[in-house]
Amino acid sequence: MQHQSKIYESIIIINATLEDTQIEAEIEKVKDFITKNNGEIRSLEKWGRRRLAYAIKKKNNGFYVLYEFKSQGDLIAKLERHYLLNENVIRFLTVELNKKALKAREVGQKTPITMSEPPVDEAAKEAAKEAAKEVAAKGVTA
Repeated sequence: MQHQSKIYESIIIINATLEDTQIEAEIEKVKDFITKNNGEIRSLEKWGRRRLAYAIKKKNNGFYVLYEFKSQGDLIAKLERHYLLNENVIRFLTVELNKKALKAREVGQKTPITMSEPPVDEAAKEAAKEAAKEVAAKGVTA
């Protein structure tokens, strides 16, 4: 029975102390690994060098790369093992994109994995506006 292909997003952090050519080689290695295992790269975004929120493996900076690809589910375990065996990949996260995330992507919004803004609570926003009007009407200053 043929398994249904799904769309995945994988973010990796590569050791930023590597030369640019070495980083490019690491990016290509992952791309090749995905395609050689019957995966299809849909997009590749290089976010570049960024400071890490906390040190990982005694590193303070990382080079972020986002892969979006289509594949069978069995590729994910192989891919994550590939990441673990690669000493230049200091962190990774792979998620399946659901229909809602894909639809948001088409509309041009960012998906949760790309760290979008939290949803705005319109009722709370309105309540804050009303409270500000009341304070202003009473002439109270902060």
